[in-house]
Amino acid sequence: MSKRLEDFIINNREEFDDLEPSANLWSKIDKKIPAQKLAAKTFSFAFVLRVAASVILIMGVCFGAYLYNQKKQTISLAAINPEYAKQQVHYASMIASQRSELKTIAKSDPQLYKEFTAEIAKMDSIYKKLNKDLATSPNQEAVLRAMIRNLQVQTEVLNQQLNVIEQFNEFKNQQKNEVKNI
Repeated sequence: MSKRLEDFIINNREEFDDLEPSANLWSKIDKKIPAQKLAAKTFSFAFVLRVAASVILIMGVCFGAYLYNQKKQTISLAAINPEYAKQQVHYASMIASQRSELKTIAKSDPQLYKEFTAEIAKMDSIYKKLNKDLATSPNQEAVLRAMIRNLQVQTEVLNQQLNVIEQFNEFKNQQKNEVKNI
């Protein structure tokens, strides 16, 4: 605003304040507005159900698309390298049989079994992480080699654990035989 206008308003403030609207101004305005008043909007139960069903349907379609994309990300190991795929199957079957053999000591020595399985579980979690990274890796063959190496190490560890158990059982049997001979 210009300085002159401000000064004028400040100097003549009392004259502006003496004019106030009449008390029935709002009733006059209300009479001039058409009788049609704005009603509060309400939603019917059927409308709410339709919206909820639509939301659920959209979420279901999105979830289905997500699952479809997840399945596409699984990669065939044979497509990367058929030789590595064969090795992976071989080592995985060896590990499964060695683990079942290791379970036989669970009843006789649960503490030893717990320690052995904890070690294998660590290596297995690394293998699973590698398998997950395989789909997004730019060098899938290197990841596959790392997976194979992990399985090789798991079989070596399981072999060592089974050898320890075998030696321990032989030692127990020798002690029993010595006690019987005495």
